[in-house]
Amino acid sequence: MADWKPETNAISGQPKKTIEDFDHPKKPKSNVYALSCAILASTTSILLGYDIGVMSGAVIYIKEDLKISDVQVEILAGILNLYCLIGSCAAGRTSDWIGRRYTIMVSQAIFFAGAILMGFATNYAFLMVGRFVAGIGVGYALMIAPVYTSEVAPATSRGLLSSFPEVFINVGILLGYVSNYAFSKLPTNLGWRFMLGVAAIPAVILGIVVLAMPESPRWLVMQGRLGDAKKILNKTSESKEEAETRLADIKLAAAIPENCTDDVISMPKRSHGEGVWKELFLHPTPSVRHVFIATIFLYFYQEASGIDAVVLYSPRIFEKAGITSSDQKLLCTIAVGLTKTAFILVATFLLDRNGRRPLLLISVGGMIFSQVILGVSLTIIDQTDHKVMWAVALSIAMVLAFVAFFSIGMGPVTWVYTSEIFPLKLRAQGVSIGVGVQRVTSGVISMTFISLYKGITIGGAFFLFAGIAASSFVFIYFLLPETQGRALEDMEGLFGNFKWNFASYKKNSKKRGLYGDDDDRVRIR
Repeated sequence: MADWKPETNAISGQPKKTIEDFDHPKKPKSNVYALSCAILASTTSILLGYDIGVMSGAVIYIKEDLKISDVQVEILAGILNLYCLIGSCAAGRTSDWIGRRYTIMVSQAIFFAGAILMGFATNYAFLMVGRFVAGIGVGYALMIAPVYTSEVAPATSRGLLSSFPEVFINVGILLGYVSNYAFSKLPTNLGWRFMLGVAAIPAVILGIVVLAMPESPRWLVMQGRLGDAKKILNKTSESKEEAETRLADIKLAAAIPENCTDDVISMPKRSHGEGVWKELFLHPTPSVRHVFIATIFLYFYQEASGIDAVVLYSPRIFEKAGITSSDQKLLCTIAVGLTKTAFILVATFLLDRNGRRPLLLISVGGMIFSQVILGVSLTIIDQTDHKVMWAVALSIAMVLAFVAFFSIGMGPVTWVYTSEIFPLKLRAQGVSIGVGVQRVTSGVISMTFISLYKGITIGGAFFLFAGIAASSFVFIYFLLPETQGRALEDMEGLFGNFKWNFASYKKNSKKRGLYGDDDDRVRIR
């Protein structure tokens, strides 16, 4: 035993690293830097949340002041989601061209202009112009925040950090609800203008704060700036060894020789996004096809389950449940915002501990249950001439339960999951398409909910949403593999096998090394 010596590397002569070396990093506090970057990037998502929250109350006063119909209310409330499609699609190419960080600045500048236009709107047409501009800015922000965060975060905390965009969407919703209540005391013609126009202030602040953020190391590698990428990886990784491993993985994904040590190299034109659409649509590999389908449907189900109908039209839902006072309705919406924010914070700490799939399945199961009970209670209230207090209380409880279940899984995990499964060269455009689908679906739900519940009753609308959520449960169970703890460059190996017996697929995948155990959170090459 006295003559024993550790195994050495044949080239360097240094002792070989073991998994224990990575499990006990020398610089555990360095992740504070990655945390700061994720928070700064994710604050851009406040824009969408604030707009959804504030519009739920503002439309009450806009309808009264501008004398618009319910159809115009639906269009006004939901059209921003369709405008987001333009921004999210443009953001993919923009971020590959000028970088992730400057794309975030562009989103703030555009939204600032939209907020000013909405605040000074003198009629419905003018207001719609402001909605158009603001929608493009929100689309940019929604696409770039999860992409940037997933590319900066180390694998062991990527779930936590990549869930921050959804956290700040919920914070924005809560701020919008509070703004409604605060400005509701002003004269009608001023109250809604302050509600919408005040959003320009955080847009300016966030646009300036972004200057303190570093660029995405993966984008820097795709531009051939290896030296700059290495510096950022050293700051955002748990150890120098992990930073080197992450850099090697990114270089491999970008088709850069592993032995290349130059700080700056020349990259082909495709590093700016050319040829990506062909690889996504015309000649996708089986794994890319699987990833693309997973992204499209996950974003679709996130919105088709009815979350925006609940958040955007919560005052009307509470009115249907028997609450008639304007102050009480606005206070109930604040309770919705508080519930969403509280449970999204819980989810952020479970993502890297419990994985993506369990949270998604628990979330969707709870959403189905709460929507069915909500549909039953609202139907009872709708069919009864007198006020049924237990049904009113149950309706309010189920609205809160629905947003709580949504916030522990379907809300944050969708952003995390879709931003981490695309190959590096397809990530920006792939996520932008997914966000586009999300915004179109949200727009359709938002612009038809009033007409929908007038046609099939308010209870029937939630039965419909419950049915959609049930189909999403089947989709998630059979087609979405677990991605917890995997390096971004390893994701392609998890996809491309459409197996209807997921348990068997998981078992076989473990044999092939596609699923990492807890000790495999940082890969060693």
